[in-house]
Amino acid sequence: MTLDDLNKISNSLNNFDDFWTVGIFKEELINPKCHYIVAVQDDDIVGFGGISVVFDEANINNIAVRVDKRNKKIGSKILENLIYISKSLNCSFITLEVNVENSLAIKLYENFGFKNLGIRKNYYKDDKDAYIMKLEVRS
Repeated sequence: MTLDDLNKISNSLNNFDDFWTVGIFKEELINPKCHYIVAVQDDDIVGFGGISVVFDEANINNIAVRVDKRNKKIGSKILENLIYISKSLNCSFITLEVNVENSLAIKLYENFGFKNLGIRKNYYKDDKDAYIMKLEVRS
């Protein structure tokens, strides 16, 4: 995986936050508290996801799937693996922010048991709000 692979996927998503630049990805990939995975089909990277871990909390930084590969359960597999990694790192819970208008992502997270904790006002560009969601992974 290269930075260009991540950047191509994130740039292809018209609803992906423009915060994720090559420089940010580079910082994430060298940060020992961050863990990234990629989804590969036929030797082609079709998606990725990443978490950052602080103490016993994992935060999902991003999950992105190439537009032409959506609705094939790739995002679900990425999320499933990020949850597995979080558990293996002894995290108690996972948090994330998701655009309140991204109904497909919200449904995905709810299907995995994430609960809506509230709203972060003006979290995204263009003053878009985000839901704060949480999943308990250790009792």
